[in-house]
Amino acid sequence: MRIKVSGKNIEVTNALRERVEKKLSKFEKYFNPDTEANATLTVERNRHIIEVTIPFNGVILRGEEATEDMYSSIDNVVEKLERQIAKYRTKLERRIKDGSVRFENFSFNHEEDDEEPRIVKTKRFAMKPMPVEEAVLQMELLGHNFFMFYNADSDEVNVVYKRKDGDYGLIEPEF
Repeated sequence: MRIKVSGKNIEVTNALRERVEKKLSKFEKYFNPDTEANATLTVERNRHIIEVTIPFNGVILRGEEATEDMYSSIDNVVEKLERQIAKYRTKLERRIKDGSVRFENFSFNHEEDDEEPRIVKTKRFAMKPMPVEEAVLQMELLGHNFFMFYNADSDEVNVVYKRKDGDYGLIEPEF
C-alpha cells in the first residue's frame, strides 16, 4: 500500500509523516500493494484536521477527523477507518449466504479487466410536486439519507440530503 501525505496550511514534518504512515500501514494486510492511501493534513484556526481516502475495488474508504491536536486526529481517523473496514467485512459476509468464505481468506487484491463502471439498476418513480419540508419528511419516513423530488416552489427537480452534522442540505440545479 502506498501512502501519500500532504498538507494544507501546515508543514508536514517527518514526525507527522512517520506517524501517519505507521498508523495507516496497519491496513496493508487488507489491500493490494499498489493501492494508494491519500492523507491530507489541514490546520484551520485551532482545528487540526486529517482526511484519509483509500479507493479500492470501486469502493472508497474515507475518514475525516478534527481535534485540537493533529496526533489525536490521526488516531481518531484510524479508528474510524477500522470501523469502516469492519462494516465492509460484515457486508461481504452477508452476501455469502452459506458463510463458506471467511473474511480472513478474502483478498482485496483483484485483477481488473479495465471494465468501466456500469449502471446495473434503473429505478423509476412518479414525482409529485411538494415543498422542501415535505421532501425532508418523506426522506425520514423512508429511512434514506437523500431524496429526489419535484420542488413545488421552484418547479425544478431537487435533492435533499442528510448532513453529517444532523442538518439537511438541498441541491438545486443551475443552468
